[in-house]
Amino acid sequence: MIWNEEFETLPREALEALQFKRLKTTLERVYATVPFYKKKFDEVGFHPDKLKQLSDLKYVPFTTKQDLRDNYPFGLFAVPRDQVVRVHASSGTTGKPTVVGYTRRDITTWAELMARTFTAAGVKKGDILQNAYGYGLFTGGLGAHYGAEMIGATVIPISGGNSKRQVMLMKDFGSNAISCTPSYALSLYEAALEEGINVKELPLRVGIFGAEPWTNEMRREIEEKWGIDAIDIYGLSEVIGPGVSFECIEAKSGLHINEDHFLVEVIDPDTGEPLPYGEKGEIVFTSLTKEALPVIRYRTRDISRIIKEPCICGRTFVRMEKVTGRTDDMLIIRGVNLFPSQIESILIETKGVLPHYQIIVDRVNNLDQLEVLVEVSEEFFSDEIKVLQNLEQTIEKNIKDLIGITCKVRLVEPKTLERSEGKAKRVIDKRKL
Repeated sequence: MIWNEEFETLPREALEALQFKRLKTTLERVYATVPFYKKKFDEVGFHPDKLKQLSDLKYVPFTTKQDLRDNYPFGLFAVPRDQVVRVHASSGTTGKPTVVGYTRRDITTWAELMARTFTAAGVKKGDILQNAYGYGLFTGGLGAHYGAEMIGATVIPISGGNSKRQVMLMKDFGSNAISCTPSYALSLYEAALEEGINVKELPLRVGIFGAEPWTNEMRREIEEKWGIDAIDIYGLSEVIGPGVSFECIEAKSGLHINEDHFLVEVIDPDTGEPLPYGEKGEIVFTSLTKEALPVIRYRTRDISRIIKEPCICGRTFVRMEKVTGRTDDMLIIRGVNLFPSQIESILIETKGVLPHYQIIVDRVNNLDQLEVLVEVSEEFFSDEIKVLQNLEQTIEKNIKDLIGITCKVRLVEPKTLERSEGKAKRVIDKRKL
């Protein structure tokens, strides 16, 4: 099933010609309207006029997440602020979020991309989609919502959480499609069992899952338990949100990249040099149609490879394999990005604890769990239990307020956590991703 056959099945020659035209226009626009990009281009002696072919993009500097933080909040916008009709944001390492903006046309483009995504998963007009991605500053909920409405599906904007109510409405409303994180799909399965609901008797036939890493083994578990097709999707807030790439239900073998809107590269994460398609490396995206916040050679830190071979679904877009890892220390927990430095910034400002901590991530009953072990100072550790409990609760609240993730804080004695002569081992990730 294909939503926009004109563009999704473009011959490669025509697609690359379109990419070049849109790339040239984008580079000219950011050079003229975004001081950050003009400065970056000038520093390496690149001018948009020098772009003669797509491969010339390798001469353009990269953009990183840190660049978005350094230009907080609106420094990378390429249009006047009054043309920005919506902003979204993801958590930042220092308390300041990474901000992205959208013009009206950007919102329409985003809906188009998600319409393609849902159509590829077999969702069609008249279907009932239970959208359990989080609404708000997170890009997942509203991005999926607009795309499903565009194809004529009925959307239940339930957001995440309240699992028993979710399965009740799933049964009562007759949801035949669901969008959420894959781990939450398994959590909903447990909730259904607790409520005495036989999920195989529900009309649900497909799940559109993303926002966190998951394996094909986890796919099989979801499909077997629910009796549905489980489809993978991929996106980043900085690039647009969900809708950057998607699996098709026919193959479930690699995620089709919307190449008419995003130019993809694979680079050696250490040298930054482009790698040929087929080799595994860091994925880099350049937006071709975004108005409010174009990104040029954005380093995703995600490791994957590009598949050029044609797909049985008929799309001509290249595909990316499931992401197999990252080149930085970012964790994705229940769809939220978390850096250890965010935890550290809170602990450093908390009286009574030492700058020695460890983050433990595990997956219990199919949901990610976060625990923070932190050493407490001698004088505090000898205090009464109530004082220590209050300190734990204070840190838990501060982490929840900053990152939006509920965690368990456990205070430990001084010198309990292992010391390292090299880089401290701050994170223990027990999940099988």
